[in-house]
Amino acid sequence: MENLQELIQSSTPLLIDCFATWCGPCKMVPPILKEVKDKLGDKIRIVKIDVDRNPQLSSQWQIASIPTLLLFKEGKLLWRQSGVVPAHQLLPLLQQYVQ
Repeated sequence: MENLQELIQSSTPLLIDCFATWCGPCKMVPPILKEVKDKLGDKIRIVKIDVDRNPQLSSQWQIASIPTLLLFKEGKLLWRQSGVVPAHQLLPLLQQYVQ
């Protein structure tokens, strides 16, 4: 398994789901991400990061509320949004960044 920094630097877009186990709205995100993965397949990678277990990343990315989605490609943060984003809104947004 590649480390997170390698995934962030990759030319394959990386969608990071910042969540916490105690967060109610965060529980709505996995089925949305599954739908995204089913549609985009290998064109995107999706990683979940528990903010409570990774406080240094939360601080580095200035995560103030969860869930927060972050999209990286080739080391650049292309997009971020806090809150639950429905699949029908998330897919077109991501499609502009995938090959």
